[in-house]
Amino acid sequence: MGLRNPNVRSIMIIEDEDDVLQVYKEYLERKGYVVEASAPTANDAVKDYETYKPDVTLMDYRLPGYMNGLEAAEKILRINPSATILMVTAFESIKDELERNPFLSDKKIFVVRKPVRMANLVKTISNL
Repeated sequence: MGLRNPNVRSIMIIEDEDDVLQVYKEYLERKGYVVEASAPTANDAVKDYETYKPDVTLMDYRLPGYMNGLEAAEKILRINPSATILMVTAFESIKDELERNPFLSDKKIFVVRKPVRMANLVKTISNL
């Protein structure tokens, strides 16, 4: 198992590109994590979070639907203020959005930059 964080067992992945979602899912499962649910839209993410309550939610920033990943993260954090969110994005501006939102300032939202190196993703999760 290597670096697996014993406090993180289940991970929910929110990614609209099915091939990317499968890469994340298969790699994380090989590293010993349980992928509880996956959803292609931010709208589905909020519903799935309430059902599965994963230890970590790995979410793309750009998602189809009426919300982006950060807006979905805020809804999840309103359900569970101690939720841990890994926001995956190529956009540097997400840090500005996080700073402008006072509700999110003390929450566990971590940014993972694209392109994602899988070993770095697992290292990030292991350090949560």
